[in-house]
Amino acid sequence: MASKLLFRTCCTQLRSTTSATSATSTTTITNTITSTAQKTTQRGFKSRAHPEFTTRTASPIQAAVQTLLTEMDERHLRRVDRWNNNKESRVEQRAAYLARRGKADAPTPEQVKEDAANNDYRRMDETVELALQLNVDPRKPGQSLRGSLALPHGNGKTFSVAVFTDDAKVAEEALAAGAAVAGGASLVESIRDGSTPLSSFQRTLASPEMMVELRSVARLLGPRGLMPNPKLDTIVPPEELLGALKKQMSGMSNYRTDKEGIVRLGVGRGSFGCDKLLDNVREVMNEIQSIKPESFGKGKKGQKKVAKGTKYYLKAHLSCTQGKGSVLVDLRTLDPTSSFFMSEPL
Repeated sequence: MASKLLFRTCCTQLRSTTSATSATSTTTITNTITSTAQKTTQRGFKSRAHPEFTTRTASPIQAAVQTLLTEMDERHLRRVDRWNNNKESRVEQRAAYLARRGKADAPTPEQVKEDAANNDYRRMDETVELALQLNVDPRKPGQSLRGSLALPHGNGKTFSVAVFTDDAKVAEEALAAGAAVAGGASLVESIRDGSTPLSSFQRTLASPEMMVELRSVARLLGPRGLMPNPKLDTIVPPEELLGALKKQMSGMSNYRTDKEGIVRLGVGRGSFGCDKLLDNVREVMNEIQSIKPESFGKGKKGQKKVAKGTKYYLKAHLSCTQGKGSVLVDLRTLDPTSSFFMSEPL
């Protein structure tokens, strides 16, 4: 009887010791994981290459545009201050450089000093760009989006345009309207032999009958994005060439998805102001929504229907030419199907 009681006492003590040991081990492991996570998330240093970690919050499109415009104003004021503080030395450096290495038609040192004395510091008119990450796979048929659109207030750029037409009268009218070059087979031949450099124009327009002639210079125009394309509305009937020429010269905006499904498009200049930029953004979003493919997303191979709840817009960022970064935009204010489209969400 005594031996049984001694055995039960030993078993009880063994169980209590084991449970205490396991509890201590669990506590130690938990504390180790917590301290490691804290060391990972709390960086012990801060620099330009390793800034302090902060969670980015999405801003409504109105706030994002206003943020960029405010940054442009502040950046310009800082540059004006630096210019005023170092004006004399900078003018002397510029004059010495032009006197030493300037071309024959370069301004003289006296002209440089006079220009600096009579004119204020020139402000750079930065471009505002919208980057849309779409849930499309350009490698799949029908999901490589490409096209062109005319923004309500333009994009702030002007382009030199070449017009290909075999109608001599239309070619003369195009040159009078401001085309860089215009002509038919003779223009194609001059491009082929190099007498008309490709750097003399940035856009091209062509009538349908000229496409046969342009095949001989397709290897020259194609890699530079200068080959007329019906998706970009650059192949038009002869009677519509002059109207298309005005649109292209005033800054017709071309867009296409890259291999990651991102569309980048300039929506204007900083000098436009908030209202005009928002009008251009609205036009861009309506255009992107109108070309939404029937099937999109990285679904299973052979899947034709879009799964329920699949998003078309993934992310949107707004940036400017010389900004340090981009502003994350709230997709609810950019999606034309949303009730908060181009408005402040509640």
